[in-house]
Amino acid sequence: MISRRKVLKSLSGVPVLGGLLGAGILTPQLAHATLTKPVARNFFKELGLRTFINAAGTYTSMTGSLMPSEVTSAITYGATEYVNLDELHDKVGERIAELLHCEYATVSSGAFGAMTIGLAGVICGMDEEKVAQLPDTTGLKNEVIIQESHNIGYTHALTNTGAKLVRVKTAEQMEKAINRNTAMLWFLNANTEEGEIKWGEFVAIGKKHNIPTFIDCAADVPPVENLFKFTKLGFDLVAFSGGKGLRGPQSAGLLLGKRKYIEAARLHTPPRGTTIGRGMKVNKEEVLGMMVALELYLQRDHKKEWELWESQIKLISDSALSVEGVQTEIHVPPHANHVPSLRVRWNQNRVNISPAEARKKLMDGHPAISTVGNDKMIGITTWMMVPGQERIVANRLKEVLESV
Repeated sequence: MISRRKVLKSLSGVPVLGGLLGAGILTPQLAHATLTKPVARNFFKELGLRTFINAAGTYTSMTGSLMPSEVTSAITYGATEYVNLDELHDKVGERIAELLHCEYATVSSGAFGAMTIGLAGVICGMDEEKVAQLPDTTGLKNEVIIQESHNIGYTHALTNTGAKLVRVKTAEQMEKAINRNTAMLWFLNANTEEGEIKWGEFVAIGKKHNIPTFIDCAADVPPVENLFKFTKLGFDLVAFSGGKGLRGPQSAGLLLGKRKYIEAARLHTPPRGTTIGRGMKVNKEEVLGMMVALELYLQRDHKKEWELWESQIKLISDSALSVEGVQTEIHVPPHANHVPSLRVRWNQNRVNISPAEARKKLMDGHPAISTVGNDKMIGITTWMMVPGQERIVANRLKEVLESV
């Protein structure tokens, strides 16, 4: 468990933003309790777009999370002045490293961008000729070993560098696959349970063969401890999404770990132009917003927030259970989106509607409610809701299930 005293001591230092946002940055609070007030102009309505209550989670297709007002204030401030982009990244990287007790850090273009530039940094080091050469990996170490069960679509972030993926199932296979072309070992935390090689053994293999290890923790906040855990376990690079549990800019993320790899990764990012990372620009506004989002997250009362989510989920569960024939299951995923969640199932001989039809009714209603699920159940989370919306969801779900 992270020491609250250490965080408070770290946050007491002079922040990059100085007195810009006042004491509001450091006030413990639930992030969604201070959401930015809507502006007078209703842009989404003008564009003919429906907004909705997010009962699904931090999906990119649903635009991730809502940023607290302190974060949007930092973004607005960033738009008011010019600053040297590299110097800003330097200072914010040091600040984040201080907060997270790691060697170094940088704000990336999401976890996907962190994966690409992180691997590019490992492949090329500080050699600018090699930097300009990618994605041509001729003469360079260009193989990344991953577990077969960790091979998901997001590994495109790795192959974007020109690297090749080598898939293995066991630790023995991994050691046999290591050769002079092996650049990195990559681990997907969301699929930890599916892979035979666990954290400690994975890191040990990397250290044994002097090969850097990278863990993708895109959706692994909460718990807050994960922000510190994996660098302490010995992973050389760790990536987090900025627009999920941290409630920062949706297009931002964090790359943490060893300074030598992150400094090398930065050579692939703007303002440099002849690199594979040129299009992964993180502007000054997002850099500041991500830093403030992290400060806020570390100061949050995580126990109180968890209790809120539990009570919200129970409210919705109880409402659904009041309909005859309905069953619910409250669960917490062990990795990725580790929050109280709800599965709602029912006997369709007694409740004559399919989960897909019920989800459509929820989305087509007023207000619209977005959920997840499959042909057997509806899945609901509350952590992306504005407090109070859980009552609307509970009532609407009951109405939909009782309406047939």
